[in-house]
Amino acid sequence: MKTYTPPVSEIKRKWFVIDAESKILGRLATRVAGLLMGKGKPHFTPHLDVGDFVIVINAEKVMLSGKKQDTKTYYHYSGYPGGLKSVSFSKYLKEKPEELLSQAVWGMLPKNRLGRKMLSKLFVYRGAEHPHQAQKPEPLKL
Repeated sequence: MKTYTPPVSEIKRKWFVIDAESKILGRLATRVAGLLMGKGKPHFTPHLDVGDFVIVINAEKVMLSGKKQDTKTYYHYSGYPGGLKSVSFSKYLKEKPEELLSQAVWGMLPKNRLGRKMLSKLFVYRGAEHPHQAQKPEPLKL
């Protein structure tokens, strides 16, 4: 028996809009990563991009569970001596909520060309407005 691989013409992509208000960051990122990969589709293939487009609105209202809202710290190392930078979650959320959510989703995608292609289908916005009304995105409840 041969494995079925869907041709590009058969891959149908939908647009989803997700409201991140009062959602847990990790749980939201997991669900978004699954949609970007196409995990819920019957013709999911690990080596093909069969996922959907995802729009996340209200990114500045995302939360963490427990005491992590106050204690979680993100680190970045430049590679130089003394180049370790740290930013608290609350400061990161205030300054760059779009990047915070994108980084959380990127951590759950493959680290190769296919993963970068999947991440390009993610659109994150700080407020409730987005410029993708022409695509008629379906609201998705989590």
